[in-house]
Amino acid sequence: MTRGQRGRRPGVCALAVALVLLVPVLAASAQDVPDGGASDGAVATEVLTEVELRRTDAGWAVDPGAQADTGDAGVARPAFVPPSLVADSPAPYPPGLAAEGVAGVVKLELLLDEAGEVESATLVEPLHPLLDRAALHAAPSLRFTPATLEGQPVQVRLFFEYRFEAPLPVVAADGGVAPEGPVTLRGLVRTKGNRRPIPGAVLLSDVLPDAPVQADAQGRFEARWPQGSHKVRVVAPGHKPFVFRETLSAKEALEVVYGLEPLVINPYETVVRADRERTEVSRVTLHDAELREVPGTMGDPFRVVMLMPGVGSMLSGVAYPVVRGSQPASTGYFLDGIRVPILFHLFLGPAVIHPDFIDSIDFYAGTPPPKYGRLMGGAIDGRLSRPRDDGVHGSAYADLINAGFFLETPFEDSGTNVSLAGRYSYTPWLIALAANSLQSPPAPGRENPKVVLDFWDYQARVEQDVGRGKLRLFAFGSSDTFGTEAQDELSSTSLQSIIFHRVDLRHRHPLGPGELEVGATWGLDRFAVINEDVADNANAVYIDQGTWSARLGYTATLSPRVAVRAGADVDHKRAIVDLVSEGNDGGLPVETAPVALGTFMGAWVELVWQPDDKWSVVPGLRVDNYHLSPGIDREALEPRLTVRRKMSDRLTLKGGAGLFHQPPTSLISLPVVDVGSLLLGLQEGVQVSVGAEWKAWKDLEVGLDLYVNPMLRTIELTPFSDEMLVDEVDPDMPPEDGEAAPGVGGTRSRRRALQQEDDDDGGWIPDRSDIDFPDFTSSGMAYGLELLIRHPLGDNWFGWLSYSLQRSTRQTRFQRYDAEGNAIGEDEAELPFVFDQTHIVNLVLSYKFSNSVTVGGVVHFNTGRPEYSALGTPTHRQGVDAAGRPAWIKADRDRVDRLPGFLRFDVRLSKAWVYDNFNLEAYLDMLNVTISRETVGFEYEGGGGRPLTKTPVGLPIVLPILGVKGRY
Repeated sequence: MTRGQRGRRPGVCALAVALVLLVPVLAASAQDVPDGGASDGAVATEVLTEVELRRTDAGWAVDPGAQADTGDAGVARPAFVPPSLVADSPAPYPPGLAAEGVAGVVKLELLLDEAGEVESATLVEPLHPLLDRAALHAAPSLRFTPATLEGQPVQVRLFFEYRFEAPLPVVAADGGVAPEGPVTLRGLVRTKGNRRPIPGAVLLSDVLPDAPVQADAQGRFEARWPQGSHKVRVVAPGHKPFVFRETLSAKEALEVVYGLEPLVINPYETVVRADRERTEVSRVTLHDAELREVPGTMGDPFRVVMLMPGVGSMLSGVAYPVVRGSQPASTGYFLDGIRVPILFHLFLGPAVIHPDFIDSIDFYAGTPPPKYGRLMGGAIDGRLSRPRDDGVHGSAYADLINAGFFLETPFEDSGTNVSLAGRYSYTPWLIALAANSLQSPPAPGRENPKVVLDFWDYQARVEQDVGRGKLRLFAFGSSDTFGTEAQDELSSTSLQSIIFHRVDLRHRHPLGPGELEVGATWGLDRFAVINEDVADNANAVYIDQGTWSARLGYTATLSPRVAVRAGADVDHKRAIVDLVSEGNDGGLPVETAPVALGTFMGAWVELVWQPDDKWSVVPGLRVDNYHLSPGIDREALEPRLTVRRKMSDRLTLKGGAGLFHQPPTSLISLPVVDVGSLLLGLQEGVQVSVGAEWKAWKDLEVGLDLYVNPMLRTIELTPFSDEMLVDEVDPDMPPEDGEAAPGVGGTRSRRRALQQEDDDDGGWIPDRSDIDFPDFTSSGMAYGLELLIRHPLGDNWFGWLSYSLQRSTRQTRFQRYDAEGNAIGEDEAELPFVFDQTHIVNLVLSYKFSNSVTVGGVVHFNTGRPEYSALGTPTHRQGVDAAGRPAWIKADRDRVDRLPGFLRFDVRLSKAWVYDNFNLEAYLDMLNVTISRETVGFEYEGGGGRPLTKTPVGLPIVLPILGVKGRY
């Protein structure tokens, strides 16, 4: 077997005709025009032009009749110096083609960049598909000296030939065909660190330089080289070549494993994926490093969503997205379709799922598909990574916030794969220590309360092959505890905790023309508040919500132009409140108050119709029933429609609309709220989006979306949209019969009332008919424009620029005040939402250098929110009090100011090292490296004869993460 011969060097062979990009030449030529050769108004401009070069007696010339330039000494020197080959990349003859004896030349056209590296290779004259593929695979590893023009490196295009000769059989002494020699060397070529096989790696022996051996698709090879000492040179694209010394024997084959060091560890490569057909309007999908190496996100995939278009924030660093002006709890968080009640630890920390469990994230800013039901905002769906079956893999990391591990291993005999992951916040005591140090020194003999910030999470997966299908058991959970804990007998304890667990079993199996999925999930959510005062009085409230859910889904292609997706799901939720009270007498009464028993059922279907290659029409429908015991039922019918029109290979227009419903929401998702609040009704909204997707330039994608979301009915269980929701307590008003006076035994009276209702009714669910709920009903509107310019992974960098122009309003009731600050009446108007931010800009860039150093940065800017009393004091104006002295007067809600804008910089630096069996990475990730302070309000002080002062209030949220991570 012989290798394909290298193409001849340009400048020696006449076939090597070069075409050069002559930006500097054209500029120089324009400058050399004599004064009389151009009009007075002529202006020389640089134009990127590709011209043909011809060889002359004096060298290379730009034009066929041009003469080469002459130096000062009169010695001719060519203006153009062609490239010369300095590093060969042989193309081995495919073993599977040896029996056919195909021979000949494969002619390629190479485009070399200014450094002499092959930027692209194009097939000009094919020979055989296998030989063509071998040549195209080998060509990118060729290296040349840079071509120069007038001494400056330029791009050059040249022809290059690979000449293949079929291997000749060895003739025996009797004239027959002698058998091939024995295999003397066999083994595996893989990448150091991640141990992935390198298909197509080429092995060259110094004894038989014309008999290269190529690794197969699994990175394995066999060589039939003669016995003796060999220098084996192994080369592969994207890897550093290495020479191994081996002594071969004819009696037995030597088994080896060759590891090649990658040129760049975990490079930003363009990965070709079998991506899903786009049938929606607003989906953005992120993969790989786009999820784990974005500055300021602590390496957490879900926090990257905060940098997407259409996403605002409650407060910088708090990773609960305000999507298109909806309340944070209106956006659904999913993990492979499983609804997750809470997504982030301690509001500022990482997500509740280990990053290595996430393969990609789908973010729907608006009009999500009908399988995502019971929500008014967007949807965020993290897709689990597929288990690897090529051996044991894992990772471990530790940083200033937490430590974690990920481990997966296959069992080939049974077709089983097991994955485990977990994290524990063994270091938040550092943050607590810093917070404690900021407290005032305690009195002699006393200790300040301890700040508590603690979290942990776990994930476990078992996946089993069952016939042609897959059976998967996935369990995950999370715990967060925060507050203050007493350190002496005279201090008080105040702690809050949020815990959840999920166990999901699903089975996927081919059925007919499609695939059927069946799943069931058990879940438990707990929200607890614990208080203990100096008088040894302690009380605790535990809100537990148990969930049983089931789902069914089917996807099928009915014809080349029609596909159908359908499913159904049911959620059964039971919420119970445990009230624990301990008095100074040592008693510990426990009272249980059932709060809600609800069942949500839904079914959905969508039809994907592609009448031709340009149109895609996807009508859909979702039907839901919300039942709350006893006797409360709510129904919702939600039509959806998405249309896409491919105008060209680069431009696609799109539009979509839908009707959406959701139970009442609190600021963030909490147990009981979505079930117990059903007696208030359902929220209802319409989402309409239109936009375009444009592949503008090489590897650059541009997306533009415009949306209008009328919120026909909102029920947001917060006081932000209505000043009248907070009723003042009149201390002079006597309590009703049997009711405790304010501040005296009120909690006990309420417990007794709940228990009495339970006893009288004889059932588990208390009577709600006499409960006087405030009226949270309102309406609103959200509209805006979103722009995303994105460079996906490739060429060792990725990044995007996102811009959001948006407005979100709510119908709001508020009070009017006179010049002295006295309430004089009520009014109602359509006012900006409490978290409304008009302009939001995010610039994300990350570049990986050849020495495996990564540098990335994020620039974030948002305009200010309305200065309501959500996170601070509402706007005040200068006025006078009753005595005529200067005083601060509360402004009417429709006349408040906007808070100042906020600019933040995030950075990420990392360095990776590779070893035989693992990679090691050290990184520094810092949110808000400039320690910018976001203003959340102002303190208005003075009055009563004192000078009036206005001081901004804000806390610079800074998250410096210094850590190390190893991958096996």
